[in-house]
Order: sequence, then C-alpha cells, then structure tokens
Amino acid sequence: MRCPRACATLDRVRLLLASAAFVLAAPGTAAGAGLSLNARDLRTAAPLHVKRFQLVGLHWRGSGTVLFRTHSLRGRWSAWRAAAPGEDDLPDRGTEGLRGWRIGAPFWTGGSDAIQYRTAGRVTRVRAFFVRGSSGLSPRIRRGQTATAPTIITRAEWGANESIRRAAPRYADNVHVAIVHHTAGSNSYTASQSAGIVRAIYVYHVQGNGWNDVGYNFLVDKYGQIFEGRYGGMTRAVIGAHAMGFNVGSVGVSVIGNYSAATVTPAARAALVSLLAWRLDLAHVDPVSRLVRVSTGNPRYPAGTAVTLNAVSGHRDTYPTSCPGTSLYAQLPAIRTAVARTGLPKIYEPVASGSFGGPIRFTARLSSSAPWTVTVRDESGAVVASGAGTGTAIDWTWDSSGSDPTQQYTWTIAAPEARSATGTLGAPLPPPALQQVKLVPAVVTPVDRPKLTYRLKTRSLVTATLLGESGAVVATLFRKLKKPGLQTYAWTGVTVPDGHYRVQLVAQDARGRQAGASVPVTIDGTLASFAPSATAFSRQVELGFALNAPAHVLLRIVSGGVTTATLLDADAAAGSQQIEWDGSGLPDGRYNVVVSVTDAVTTVTRSRPVRIDRVAPVLRLRSLRSALLWVSEPARVTVVLNGRARRVTVKRRGAFSVWHRGTVRTLRAFAVDAAGNRSRVVRASR
Repeated sequence: MRCPRACATLDRVRLLLASAAFVLAAPGTAAGAGLSLNARDLRTAAPLHVKRFQLVGLHWRGSGTVLFRTHSLRGRWSAWRAAAPGEDDLPDRGTEGLRGWRIGAPFWTGGSDAIQYRTAGRVTRVRAFFVRGSSGLSPRIRRGQTATAPTIITRAEWGANESIRRAAPRYADNVHVAIVHHTAGSNSYTASQSAGIVRAIYVYHVQGNGWNDVGYNFLVDKYGQIFEGRYGGMTRAVIGAHAMGFNVGSVGVSVIGNYSAATVTPAARAALVSLLAWRLDLAHVDPVSRLVRVSTGNPRYPAGTAVTLNAVSGHRDTYPTSCPGTSLYAQLPAIRTAVARTGLPKIYEPVASGSFGGPIRFTARLSSSAPWTVTVRDESGAVVASGAGTGTAIDWTWDSSGSDPTQQYTWTIAAPEARSATGTLGAPLPPPALQQVKLVPAVVTPVDRPKLTYRLKTRSLVTATLLGESGAVVATLFRKLKKPGLQTYAWTGVTVPDGHYRVQLVAQDARGRQAGASVPVTIDGTLASFAPSATAFSRQVELGFALNAPAHVLLRIVSGGVTTATLLDADAAAGSQQIEWDGSGLPDGRYNVVVSVTDAVTTVTRSRPVRIDRVAPVLRLRSLRSALLWVSEPARVTVVLNGRARRVTVKRRGAFSVWHRGTVRTLRAFAVDAAGNRSRVVRASR
C-alpha cells in the first residue's frame, strides 16, 4: 500500500509499543563502520522509544497492511508511510529468504529514536528491524576500469562486511534486461551518508530478510554516486533478489530514495544512464530493444509465462507494484534513448549458431554502419578462420568441418571503437583421469581370476603394465583404446616369478595428455588349487588343495567370522592333499572352508562356501492325472511315469509338473537334494 489516502479508510488503528526485544546481531558486528541490526516485536499501543537508529524496516504476518512513522532526533514526527513497498523487491521463489512474513522496504530515516505503526485488515504480528551505527563515508573511490565504465564505489570501499553473506553468488548465462527500482525510502540524505544507507540496506536484506546478500546489483544515489551491490563481479551476470520471477538474466539498479512524486536529480539520471550504457554494452544488449523473458513465478506472471519487456524496464513491468515510482517510471523512455546514444558505436545481439563440425553462422547488429570482422582462434591463439564486411548487419558463416573436435575455439566479432563480442565453440576436452582403480584380489594365485577395474573420464588409450619392485616393466597386460566410463580387465596368462609388484595404468587422450595410477599386487603361485568336492553334503565332503611348493597350511571351518573347527595346521609338502570332513559336532547350516597358505613371499587366504544338510527333501503328489508334484527344496527329481523314467531339475521350492503324453496310469518318484539326501518314494496308480 503506497497511497496516503489509505490512512483515511483504515478500519482499525492501533498504536503499539514494542516488547521482548531480541538482538539478531551485536552492535558493531553486522557490517562495516560499526553497523548493527536489532529486531523487536511490536505489541502494545503507544510510541516506541528506542536507541538511536538510521534505518528501519517492518515485517508482519497477515493479509492486512501496515503504516508507520518515525520520530527524528530533532523532535519531529515523519509523515505516515506504507511499509509494504519492500515486499515488491524479492528473490525468486524457493531460492533464499524467510517464509511466512511479509517484508517491508528498508526506510532511511536519518537519526531517529522512536516509531509508531498502525494496521488495516488482518495483521497478527509486526516486527521492526532497526539498523544503527555510523553512516559516514570516507572511501577511496576507484576510477572506471575501462574508458567507458563509470566510476563505481566497490563493496570494499562502501564498507561491506563480507562475513555476513549467507551463500556464494549464483550466475545466469548473461544479462538480458535491466530493471530499474527505487528504494522507496527517504530522499533527505547527504552525499556522505549514502554509503551508510547502502550498508544499512545490506544488513537489513541479509540479517532482517534472511537473503543471501543485498538484493540489488547496483545502487545510485541522488548525487550521482554509483555503488556496487550484490557480490560476485560487476561484469558477470550475478543473480540478484530484486524482481521476483525475473531475477535470472536481469541486472537490478535501484535509485536511493522515493520517486513516486519527487523528480530524479540530473546527477542521478546521468549516473543511471552511464551505468546502464556500460552494463548493457558488456552484455551487447540494445537499450531500446524489446525482448521476451519467461517468468519463474510471481503474483502477476505465473511460472512459465512469456512476457515482452523493454531492455530497460521498470519494476512495475514485471510485478504488481508502483516501483520505481511514477516520476522515475515516466522518465524511462527518455533514459532508454539516452543509454542507447551513450558509448557508440556498439555491437548488439551477437550469436553463433550451428553445430560444431559443420557450418557455424555468426550474426550481430552494429549501431551504425562500419567495417567489421569475425575471427576464430584455436586454443593456442592461432587464427583458423576469419571473415569481414561493412554495414550494420554482421553475417558470416564458417565451415568448421576441418576443426579439431578435441579443442575449444574462441570467436570474436569486432568493429572499430566498439566493444568486441566474444564466445567459445566446442567444449574443451577435460584432461584424462583414472579413478576408482582397484585390483581384486590384491594377492593373485593360480586359483584366482583377478579383475582390474577403473573409471575413465575421457576416451583414452590405456596401457597397463606390471612393474617389479625396482620399477622396471616386467610385463604388459594390455594396450587398448577405451571409452569413458567404468572399465574391467580380466587378468589372465601372465607368468612372472612370485613377488611384490605394481600394476601401472597410463591413460593418454588424443592431444597427448596423460594421467596415471597404480595399485600394488602380490603374485604367489604356491597354492595351485583349492576346492571342496561338493558345495553341500550330508555325511562327508572332501576338501582338496594342491601346492606348487612346500608351505605351512591352516585349514579351518568358519561360521559368522568365528572358527568352529580347525582341520589342519601344519607344514605341507608340494603336491595334492585331500582331507575328509563329516561336519560332526556342527548343526546344519552354511559354513566357509578357509585355507591359509604361508610361504616366503606372503600368506594367501582363500575361502569356499559349503553347506551341511542332513534333512531329506519332502516330495508330494498333487495330481496323478496331470503329473503335478510338490518339493520342499531345490532337488533333482526322478519320476517314473507308466514305467518310463524322467529326471527333472527343480530349482526352487514349490509345485512342478512332468511333461507326458496320454493318460498317467502309474507314477513313482523320489527327490535328491544337493547334499545327497533322498526323499521318500511317492507312488500312485489308477
């Protein structure tokens, strides 16, 4: 609510006094020059007298509206002001800030010591944020970085405390539109107070509103001073928090003060023109053009709505607000024209279209007829293609079919005295990388089938070698061109003496760049074989192993990581050995047979599963007519139908049928499980 007439129609008026003050930032810790922010909930009637402050902003809950006035140190009450304008300048939904509160604008009050407020409609809670501290300015002002850049007071120069920023900046692809605002606060401030106002707005936006940083990208005071706003680089497309639904790809510039009725000063207007001319020229945006932007969502334009905007728009063009004030908004057409005439000549709308490896078309517009060039360079800076012409329309096509797909190319569109436009073509190949390199097992024996796995970042020629303890290559495992992704190599056919080695991997891309990685491996050929005679048994199993050389052998039965039986713990000669084990003393269940072979090189441990099963399977007849049977566990079932035997392998518990022709007159069947247990014979006839 901005219109003062609303005061005459308030359905209820309350003057409330603050209670239960709470401090969000200790004095002197919020921002530069000793600024602090204090917050108070306002609850009871009467003016609230507080410690001196220079800026205030109100938050409230409910659908109603809030007005307020402040008392200056000179003893005068200000006019009643609507607190609502600040909720117009917002981040995009879900990106930053607090939830559930309506946000009032930060109002510069100058030295003040009291506040009153009143409400209309439903307002359940009101909170005031007071910013206090020094507002003086004594920065070392920097000059413009280029001949066309205006003088801008940096964050360091206006005293931003970078420690209170909540998050790193986010970036859009480019700046496409400029959105002009006013802060809607007081116009009564001195040139030396402007930096303090910017600091106070910064503190209020971050510590009051919960935003990541100050919402605007730039601020301009009535004296023509320009201030850097949101952190992240003035020449980069930093995403601000100033135009909900249109923050991405826009630059937000706010003029300090209220310009609903007041006229923008010539100094502020000139600074605004200079700033916009420079910033839009960096983005090669025509200031008098119109473009389509898609809203990410706000009360006026739902998400996905395409909206046509002027390249220099007022905030009211994107949101239901009166910002940047009627007076300033009325000047925008003239400001757009002035921006377009500043810093000529200019290059507008540079575009490179097409697919890399084929024809690529370069187009742009010049603000006036002039000779132009398009140049394409490779990563070394060498010119690989160029075109030229004269006029206002730039249009040239490059046949990139002979280009190197592994390189990134840089293009430049240039005209005399104009800011050049640049871009890149192709994605630079990242350097090769070998990741997640693993060899399983790390000790390789003749009984193993080791696997080497690794992940490639880019297409590369991969060479794998086996290095001895001295670092010399003793064998080449493979040399192959591999695609990006997870790779697996099955190690076979490598014969080297027992000992400790390293597997060395080297990946080389098409440009000769290399990456390497290695994993240790021990090769021990003593254990030639190891396997139980069966994976399941009921009475007895043979545990066989063979040694290529004498070694100490430890043979154990393990369950759940605990040794339940030791079958052998002795030195063994080379050759084959068989050990019989009947599982006595152990219940039915799953176990691991673990052998550990120790020789002069290392200890090799290998494990094989085995199951003790002394319970016979249960076999039942479900239907003689259809030869349908049921078995309690996986088994080999022998079925004799009408005197003819058939063998069926049943892989899981349940019913199964036996294929047959004609009528089943007699049936006899039995089942044998993996442990050799045999079921009772099932017989039936008709």
